[in-house]
Amino acid sequence: MTAAATLESTAWRRMLRHRLAWLSLAFLGVMLVLAVAAPLIADLRGIDPTETDLFRRFEGPSARHWLGTDDLGRDLFQRLLDGGRVSLLVGISGAVLSAILGAVIGVLAGYLGGRLDAFLMRLTDGVISLPLLPLLIVLAAVDPRKLGVPAEIALSEMFSLYRIVVIVALTGWTTVARLVRAETLSLKARDFTRAAVALGARPGRIMFRHILPNTAGTLVVATTMSVGTLILFESTLSFLGLGIQPPAASWGNMLTGAQELLQEAPVLALWPGLLIFLTVIAFNFLGDGLQDALDPRSERR
Repeated sequence: MTAAATLESTAWRRMLRHRLAWLSLAFLGVMLVLAVAAPLIADLRGIDPTETDLFRRFEGPSARHWLGTDDLGRDLFQRLLDGGRVSLLVGISGAVLSAILGAVIGVLAGYLGGRLDAFLMRLTDGVISLPLLPLLIVLAAVDPRKLGVPAEIALSEMFSLYRIVVIVALTGWTTVARLVRAETLSLKARDFTRAAVALGARPGRIMFRHILPNTAGTLVVATTMSVGTLILFESTLSFLGLGIQPPAASWGNMLTGAQELLQEAPVLALWPGLLIFLTVIAFNFLGDGLQDALDPRSERR
């Protein structure tokens, strides 16, 4: 058995010990499938999640409406699926963009060093030192129409979605940048890096073909654990009215609509709040399991 196969087998053995990580993976897999299939499910059920029917307000669970209806007579189950698609898309896309940005900054700072390293790390420290929630609110409150974006684009659902993804990504890259920089400082002193330099490889090739792939474990763990945080950011912005705008559903703006109906219909706040909690904690458990699986030191615990 090769060394790579042995390492892979050991990582799988460590991962198998984490029952919570596997349960979390199963839950997230089901949520992802349901979220992606939400339009198909709506078509099969013959339900439009944005259609209002004031004669069916606050109905209980039934064969037609599996979890009942909200204050505007919309199907609650279908809106939860649509909201999950938005929240998961923002969380996963934002985490991937954050990882890419953080990895590039981290490997450049760690390998090239000098003034570039000092500048990039001071930039990272500056972003970290900013109060995150107020910064997100300020960025989300900027009217894109005043920046030259046409009104029909600025007010569209897709632009609102992509805008939130970019906002959360621009504030979530700092942890990845620090982790990748630390890994790069260690890896550039290894023999394989020195051999590449001796063979005349350019710095760009060394950074992105030799060093960065060896930080994959760190990147996977950091990205997985950041998804839950970014879902919370999106939910907070939508709850404050600065994120995904109605009639499009997200778990955050569903909570906004339910906050004044807690006594009359507490279930409207219960379901989106519960899904946010379970999804965030599932990503954290999965990240914890991946961290232990990819960390050789966990074998000695």
